[in-house]
Amino acid sequence: MRSAFDKLISWTGLALVAVLVTAGGLLTWANTFIGDQVHDQLVMQDITMPTAEAVAELPQADQKALEPYFGSQLDTGAEAKAFADHYILVHMNAASDGRTYEEVSGEFLQLSPEEKATEDGQALGQLRQTLFMGNTLRGLLLYGYAFATIGTITGIAAYVSFGAAAVLLVLVLLGLWHARRVEHTAERPAPAQVAQHA
Repeated sequence: MRSAFDKLISWTGLALVAVLVTAGGLLTWANTFIGDQVHDQLVMQDITMPTAEAVAELPQADQKALEPYFGSQLDTGAEAKAFADHYILVHMNAASDGRTYEEVSGEFLQLSPEEKATEDGQALGQLRQTLFMGNTLRGLLLYGYAFATIGTITGIAAYVSFGAAAVLLVLVLLGLWHARRVEHTAERPAPAQVAQHA
């Protein structure tokens, strides 16, 4: 009875090992696919990270965030996030005095046609367009960062799946070994009892 139970648990464990190995394989594929796509799409943008001289007037925190990537090609999620949050956004905020696209667009739309035709109106319209383009580029770069992060998570999950499969496989083998041992013990005849004489 104990041997049959051990075998049942072990074969169930072996099925789980197969599931974990399959999951690990799929997660590895997802990690590779996402990593390649993010890299290729970012490379197509042909963006070079700014140099130390180009960010000399930015706040110290932004310079520090960009420092590891000075002058390199933007081709990773981490670089995309740094460029979006510490270069594009800083320049957008400087141009708009900290106002968002929504705020600037609202101001522009409230102008009359005559006011839009003035120099100030045209400058506001240009600022609106600049903020729109900046937000669009930031959004695309941050999507790249988000997908790169998902890719990293799938890679970690793949390692966990393969590790869990390895541990479970060891337990399955131990279970089968134990079932066989119990089986042999049950088959072994009990030693004959020697009668004791008073």
